[in-house]
Amino acid sequence: MGIIKTKGIVINEANSKENDKILTVLTPDLGKISVLVKGAKKNKSTFLSTCQLLAFSDLVLYKNLGDLYILNSSEIIELFYNIRIDIEKYYYCTYICKIVCDVTNDNDSSYELLQLLLNTVYLYSENKRDNMFLITVFQIRLLRLLGFMPILDKCVMCGEKKLSSFSIKYN
Repeated sequence: MGIIKTKGIVINEANSKENDKILTVLTPDLGKISVLVKGAKKNKSTFLSTCQLLAFSDLVLYKNLGDLYILNSSEIIELFYNIRIDIEKYYYCTYICKIVCDVTNDNDSSYELLQLLLNTVYLYSENKRDNMFLITVFQIRLLRLLGFMPILDKCVMCGEKKLSSFSIKYN
C-alpha cells in the first residue's frame, strides 16, 4: 500500500467494466503484475497509448490491498510503431508476449527476461533479422533463463568432449 515507480512493458490487456482495462505488465523489479487502468477506454484518456500491447513505459503505480496495482501516471518510453504496421511482426511479438505471460509467475523478479523480451521486440521493430530466426533465438534464450538449456559441449555422464548422441533424459 504505497506509491511505486517502475518501468514495464504491456504483455497482455483485458477489458474490465465499461471504461477500464486490466493490463499484465512485465517489470524488472516487481515481475509480472496486474495493473488496473481506470478510464483507459475513454477517448480523452491520458492512458490510451500506455494500454497498448508492447508499450514500454515509466509507470507510477499505487499498490492496492490485493495483487492488483492501480496506474496513477505513465510516460511512454517506446511504442514499437514499426511492429504495428506489419501484421507478421505483430503476430510474432504477440506470440512472444503469450509465451512470457505463460512462463512467468506473478511478482517474481524478472530483469533478464524483460531484457530478452525488449531486445527481441526491438530487433523485430528495426527489421534486423528474419522473423523465424528471431523467434528461434528467443525461445532458446528463454529456455536457458528457465533452466532448461541442454549441455552441448561434453557428455554429462562421462565428461568426454566428443558427442555421438544427445540424451533428452539427461539434457
